[in-house]
Amino acid sequence: MQVKEEDDVGVAAMVVVVMVLIVAAPATSTLHPLDYLVLQSIPKSLADAPGAHFFASWDFTADPCAFSGVLCANDRVVALSLGDPRPGSPGLAGTLPASLTRLPALSELSLVPGQVAGSLPAALPPALRFLALAGNCLSGPIPPSLSSLRCLRTLDLSSNRLSGSIPTALLRLPELHTVILAGNRLSGSIPSPAAPLLRLDLARNSLTGAVPPLPPSLLYLSLAANRLTGRVDCVLPRLTRLNFLDLSMNRLSGPIPGTIFTFPVASLRLQRNQFAGDLRPAGQLAVAGATVDLSFNRLTGAVPAELAPAGRLYLNFNRFTGEVPLAVAGRVVAGRMRVLYLHHNYLTGFGIRAGSALPAGTALCLQYNCVAPPAGTALCPRNTESRTTRPPEQCASGGK
Repeated sequence: MQVKEEDDVGVAAMVVVVMVLIVAAPATSTLHPLDYLVLQSIPKSLADAPGAHFFASWDFTADPCAFSGVLCANDRVVALSLGDPRPGSPGLAGTLPASLTRLPALSELSLVPGQVAGSLPAALPPALRFLALAGNCLSGPIPPSLSSLRCLRTLDLSSNRLSGSIPTALLRLPELHTVILAGNRLSGSIPSPAAPLLRLDLARNSLTGAVPPLPPSLLYLSLAANRLTGRVDCVLPRLTRLNFLDLSMNRLSGPIPGTIFTFPVASLRLQRNQFAGDLRPAGQLAVAGATVDLSFNRLTGAVPAELAPAGRLYLNFNRFTGEVPLAVAGRVVAGRMRVLYLHHNYLTGFGIRAGSALPAGTALCLQYNCVAPPAGTALCPRNTESRTTRPPEQCASGGK
């Protein structure tokens, strides 16, 4: 009986508080009283970082639906954008309040980059469709409860200090289109997504294992700067809609599938891996002016003429042999390929006539191959091998 009486007292006290708020609220406010209570709790957990003035407009003697970053509809809070979004704003400090879960109509929650620390709330409003908390100091694991947000379409938790693994169920949400978890401390393997993803960015973490099967709906994929291993020649050919691919700075191996060069990829970054074997594009590079970076791998064979449409082509620090195709060299001389890095290979000819003038702004590096570069073509990045050609004994082995 005593427990029931205490519960009754608590409910009664809440009713009194709500009634007081209704009476005290200005006539212009139509916000639901419970949402009003949640808004009042936010400045108790979050505060303006030094130099910020976001909460200056949060005067609870006025209409809370007119506060900066608050959007209301049908007497409920439907969107919160916390912090001053203008460039140079120092953002907010403090922690995210657990009370946010008591906003049943909240569909959008965002936080400007700042100093907000602590863990993610254990529960969030079930109606959330957009959650963006990037560029803060949030730490701890990604709570499994995020996987219960069945309406979630966009999730951006990048550039925080989150750790632990990616919940398997998170990448299976039926409406999820965008996942950005880059720049954290996540570990473990990448779950195989079942969501209809358009963008997946897990770069700059400590993820391990193989690249899993990925949805063919993807337009943007970045898994750069992790510790991924294994082959991708069975994974990438399904991603025919990709326009951005970055798998750089991993430990991926095996051949590069030739079909990806025919996809509409404007930026293809596979550098600093362990890809090996001959490079055999399945057709002409699909996007004229694309950036293609395959440097610092173990690729062999001839430089493919199919890569000539690239605007920036990085093939340095591989094991390419033979002559550079005229189609590629001609694009450089014509000024249509702005960067061509071929240094540290085993090439025997460049297809560029001695004395050919390069257009201003063109970067061409041919150092340390098996033939001296034509005069006037040594426009290389810093820290490039100072010797123009390889020792004869290395050229005799052809990089084997």
